[in-house]
Amino acid sequence: MSAINIGSLGIVGAGAMGRGIAQIAAQAGLTVSLFDVNAQAVAAARQYLQDTFAKLADKGKISAADSEAALARVKACTALEDLADCDMVLEAIVERLDVKRDLVAKLEAILREDAVIASNTSSLSITAIAVGSKKPDRVVGYHFFNPVPLMKVVEVIDGLSGDPAIGDRLMELSCRMGHTPVRCKDMPGFIVNHAGRGMNIEGLKAAQEGVAEFVDIDNIMREQAGFRMGPFELMDLTGLDVSHPVMESIYNHFYQEPRYRPSPITALRSVGGLLGRKTGAGFYAYSEGQKQIPATRAVPDSRPAGVWVSRANERGHVMAVKLLGALGANVEGGNQPSVDALIVVTPLGLDATTAALQEGLDATRVVAIDTLLPFEATKRRTLMTTPATSAGARDAAHGLFASDGVPVTVIRDSAGFIAQRIIGCIVNIASDIAQQRIATPTDIDLAVNLGLGYPKGPLALGDTIGANVILEVLRNMNQLTGDMRYRPSPWLWRRAGLGLSLLTDEARVTDPCIG
Repeated sequence: MSAINIGSLGIVGAGAMGRGIAQIAAQAGLTVSLFDVNAQAVAAARQYLQDTFAKLADKGKISAADSEAALARVKACTALEDLADCDMVLEAIVERLDVKRDLVAKLEAILREDAVIASNTSSLSITAIAVGSKKPDRVVGYHFFNPVPLMKVVEVIDGLSGDPAIGDRLMELSCRMGHTPVRCKDMPGFIVNHAGRGMNIEGLKAAQEGVAEFVDIDNIMREQAGFRMGPFELMDLTGLDVSHPVMESIYNHFYQEPRYRPSPITALRSVGGLLGRKTGAGFYAYSEGQKQIPATRAVPDSRPAGVWVSRANERGHVMAVKLLGALGANVEGGNQPSVDALIVVTPLGLDATTAALQEGLDATRVVAIDTLLPFEATKRRTLMTTPATSAGARDAAHGLFASDGVPVTVIRDSAGFIAQRIIGCIVNIASDIAQQRIATPTDIDLAVNLGLGYPKGPLALGDTIGANVILEVLRNMNQLTGDMRYRPSPWLWRRAGLGLSLLTDEARVTDPCIG
């Protein structure tokens, strides 16, 4: 199929996604034809665009002339046939395969043979949407994120029958519209929804195990790990009516891959109507749209007389001793703790109980501290107790580690604390996306950083912490729990072993007989 210059864009579906795409296309100079089976939706969308362009002009973001010109380029259509002359038509309709296939068939009867048909689907296979098409090579995935003008990334997805030249053309078009394009294969979840499994699903798993409350997990991921939102804040924002079906879809489309196993927590809460902000109640309560945060536990007025730090994890030992010195603690030397000392362990991927048992320590005095991330770079610390840890030891540790004003969260025993297990899963899933060649390492990090707002792309995050550290966390969790969700990706363990960046791709091997 010959590549054409895309100067006119038809959009089917005038909802939030459709009008958002119409906005950036019109601002980029494309002629936009907007259609919806509901004529009122088209009128509402065009009014929205008129208001939006006017506001942008009022704020000095665009000139008054550009505002008027952009609106003039948006044509309200009353029939699908009005899109006949478009160089490309993008559908942003309901996420149902049968409806999208039916639309493709109708468009093929209307459009020129060289016109592109694109789908903004977030979860359906592009290959499946193109099935039954007369020219499946021109059907391509073009997945934007809401709100489109602010989320500056778009996934370009090649179906099995797609013409790569069309994908190339959409990559160029994305840049014209001010967005960063990423290219990926047609696989469940594409890049962003696929990579996003680690945060939500592992956060739910920790909550299901009774390790910590929803707010504790969110606080740790936001203030210790540096993410913009924790998993439960994110799911409340998105809504479980959207999040839970995506979890089930990706899990089932990957044939029950353990890494993507959904949680009964979201299934139950969805049925109960606790969908999040949109219903006024989710993992948090909302009063007049404002999240209600539960009261935090007061810091105990207690400190230990002495502290002994395990050397089982030398990296963690060094970090903990340095912090304790800054806090003015009396740190004991020697190979064994004194009879009254608080015992601090720093496991990676293990729980506090296992760390205590491995060294024959008195579990009633054992408290673990998470040393995954440098203390100076975090705004919260996480402590973890064994089931046998006394209240006195727990409170003394809490009081000591919070004595400089940095908040402390105390959780129940868990393989991998909270940040370790969630970040480990995020990095591991991204590594496996790269291993499956769904997208390049660079595009994976770009897509996740821009699409999910993570502090870094997942592969760069793994590099910052250390691929060998992430690998140790995952291997220990896998061995301790027996859960295959934690098995490390070959992409991760090979690069960790070789001392390579997780962003390192492999040289392509070309068969000289094929070229």
